[in-house]
Amino acid sequence: MRARIRQAGVTGYAVADRRAPVSEAGRALLRKAFPDHWSFLLGEIALYSVLVLVLTGGYLTLFFEPGMTEQRYAGAYGPLRGLPVTDAYASVLRISFEVRGGLLIRQTHHWAALVFVAALGVHMFRVFFTGAFRRPRELNWMIGATLFLLGLLEGFCGYSLPDDLLSGTGMRTANTIVTSIPVVGTYLGFALWNGPFPGHLIIPRLYVVHVLFVPGVLLALIGAHLLMVVYLKHTQWAARGRTNRNVAGNPMFPQFAARSAGLCLLVSGVLVLLGGLAQINPVWDFGPYRPDHVSTDAQPDWYMGFLEGALRLMPAWESAAAGHTIMWNVFLPAVVLPGLLFLGLVLYPVFERWVTGDLVEHHLCDRPRDRPTRTALGAAVIVFYAVLLAAGGNDVIAFVFRVSLETLTLVFRVAVVVGPVVAFLVTKRFCLALQAHDARLLAEGEESGLVGQDAGGGIGERNRPLSADRRHRVLVREMPLPPARPGPGASRLRRLRAALGAWYYRDQVPVPAEPEELLQATGSRAAPLPGGDEP
Repeated sequence: MRARIRQAGVTGYAVADRRAPVSEAGRALLRKAFPDHWSFLLGEIALYSVLVLVLTGGYLTLFFEPGMTEQRYAGAYGPLRGLPVTDAYASVLRISFEVRGGLLIRQTHHWAALVFVAALGVHMFRVFFTGAFRRPRELNWMIGATLFLLGLLEGFCGYSLPDDLLSGTGMRTANTIVTSIPVVGTYLGFALWNGPFPGHLIIPRLYVVHVLFVPGVLLALIGAHLLMVVYLKHTQWAARGRTNRNVAGNPMFPQFAARSAGLCLLVSGVLVLLGGLAQINPVWDFGPYRPDHVSTDAQPDWYMGFLEGALRLMPAWESAAAGHTIMWNVFLPAVVLPGLLFLGLVLYPVFERWVTGDLVEHHLCDRPRDRPTRTALGAAVIVFYAVLLAAGGNDVIAFVFRVSLETLTLVFRVAVVVGPVVAFLVTKRFCLALQAHDARLLAEGEESGLVGQDAGGGIGERNRPLSADRRHRVLVREMPLPPARPGPGASRLRRLRAALGAWYYRDQVPVPAEPEELLQATGSRAAPLPGGDEP
């Protein structure tokens, strides 16, 4: 029976190949190697979360009505009967209480959105800390950063659609942010909301953006990202016999395809389980939106919490110029700060290439400890984001721990400045300590747990040499030399680049190894020492 099935498959493939001869390209694609390290699965989790989002979102569009016309609620949820609600809010209640499986699908959709942004963010951290964004993958990094930004926009539009009291509070904050833009802010606010807040068209417009514009761009960029991954090949961790060119791992078919399908089913199952057991966004508890009301403990989804925290920490700075009031307390934390963060995120590969002068193609992943400055910068950004996220709930923290809100806000203002600096210094010292530990292992070997006695009667632990695989991983660094020091007549830009390059490579622990071993592991005669000198 199996032989007949196999023969039928071979015959079908031959017939299809005669109609559309793609055998060479098909074989090459099916034999493409995919790394099997767990860290490469983070991007797949984000991809399969998008798949769940598309399926559940398509189901929800069959029942959601994006209207802002008010009506008296007469649905299945008794406590709200008789209250004036919009069509959007009433349809969400109908999906939750009257449509079969509607609440499960709606909560699964919301959890999938949270997991998508989280998985994409962690995936980008993996790419950043391992240096997988370097040449020739700079464009793919920029596409990924754009996907992350679009994911935030898509999530904001999605949780604003129910028009409940919580999402309406977020929309009021968004209106304040838009109108804080100097000169043109008021015009933009009137154009988007079709008049003064809350307007009458913002929900239908957000619905079109949420189900059409942003998903279309997202899917197009995801396709481009996957095509570039296939064309450029994956980065991979260093190992013996693995060069900067070849890729080791499992072929696409059948090994990788089977594992990836299993991961897809696992992600989908977990999301459905969360949608069924973990309540999220109970809009019936918040009630319909009223411009003069606000709910207690009003917090946005976690990925927008940093914006809320920045708004709460910014002092009340305002100024007037030419008859216009400039609200620096909103414009700086909600417009300028996110713009600078995402601009730095997108352009970081260009910045690092310019500072280091590294124009070589890289296909091996860095160990974070081998790039202490880059790793410390990433840790500083994480701490900066974490402080802003915690500050977004300063009222809740103050209430729970019974501390002064003003004192807590002052603590957060200090932490948002001091915290990233401390994280940078501590992380860099940790990386250098790990480098020193690796150097000691190379020179002395690793602990064996055996105690011996020498001829003179001394007792000590016996070390054993590192294994060949582990020794190779320690030796591979791919560390280029910093830019040469400019002459006396050099421009300020060249002097700045040289200073930044020296700062980037200033602290490194040399590798105690023979030149021949370094040549075999890294392809260069010498490992760089502090200051960029060669031994």
